[in-house]
Amino acid sequence: MLDVERGRLEHIIDEHEREREESVIAEGSADRNADPDNVDGGAINVEIGIDQATVQNARDLLARVLHAQDRMEKGLYGTCEVTGEPIPVARLEALPYATTTVAAASQL
Repeated sequence: MLDVERGRLEHIIDEHEREREESVIAEGSADRNADPDNVDGGAINVEIGIDQATVQNARDLLARVLHAQDRMEKGLYGTCEVTGEPIPVARLEALPYATTTVAAASQL
């Protein structure tokens, strides 16, 4: 489960970075810094912001996946970091990178 999620997130990050590089090359870096008062420039800035947010979210999730994999290697996967209680299988199936129970997560 974690390996699949890790691969998916790495693919998202790589794909967005590749697309961004191609965009900068194709449009020229001057066009990417368009006047925000210009309708086209504003749309470009919104698109860049969305791309950056998507990549940052993927990086954050990837860090959580790597942390969960580290816990797996240490024999701690499936145990809540806060309470030491087992994390329900249904939660791990929904969020393979979960390191806390729902109750513990709501306290954080």
